[in-house]
Amino acid sequence: MKKLSMIAIAALAFLGLTGTANAFLGASTTTLAVDDYVGISFWLVTIGLLAGAVFFFIERGTVAASWRTSITVAGLIQFVAFVHYCYMRDIWVATGDSPTVYRYIDWLITVPLQIVEFYLILAAVKKVPTSLFWKLLVASLVMLIGGYLGETGAIQPFLGFVIGMAGWIYILFEIFSGEAGTIAAKSGNKAMTTAFGALRVIVTIGWAIYPLGYVFGYLAGGVDNGMLNLIYNLADFVNKLAFGLVIWAAAMQNTRLSSR
Repeated sequence: MKKLSMIAIAALAFLGLTGTANAFLGASTTTLAVDDYVGISFWLVTIGLLAGAVFFFIERGTVAASWRTSITVAGLIQFVAFVHYCYMRDIWVATGDSPTVYRYIDWLITVPLQIVEFYLILAAVKKVPTSLFWKLLVASLVMLIGGYLGETGAIQPFLGFVIGMAGWIYILFEIFSGEAGTIAAKSGNKAMTTAFGALRVIVTIGWAIYPLGYVFGYLAGGVDNGMLNLIYNLADFVNKLAFGLVIWAAAMQNTRLSSR
């Protein structure tokens, strides 16, 4: 019964947010064109993120208590992104554009939550210093704020790129060779170590799409706006959903082992 209630709430949220966006934009009379592949990608990602949020919120009750915060955060990441995609997709269908501010508002919430997941999955299996949480959080904010200021012209675009890259490089250092990486290597928990390694791959390879989009879309100016949005949409969907599924898989494996 609880599962059905959560699905109903999520469905209502979807309908309500869509109606709000359409009413605000006057997009209810605008039809998605069959050859608007960027618009189609916005719709697919929106539905996928909602499905991911419902899945993680439902699965939260099936894992060990120590992993529930991580699963809850995974669900929140999907849901926050879903809310923003409701607006971005309707703006795209109505205007053929996707304002930078909406995407960065989403990233400013979801990306720090994803980075904090490194701390949370470590904390699920052993005691971890709180300072690690703050280091990861601050680095993710530096990365995003630098990129946002550069893309909006508040500072010189190349300077914004440098600041953003500095934040990303520090995160990579921390999760590979820094305190987080060292704790993971010594944890002795196979499921968590496997998940930690998979998350590192996502943050390294999957996230490389974003600085490349910045370079070609804003510094070099060589990428079409539609193509840039299509790439960002697919990257957001894969990176966010894969991130959560990796954590869920580790949580389920640990839960099964602890119940034996």
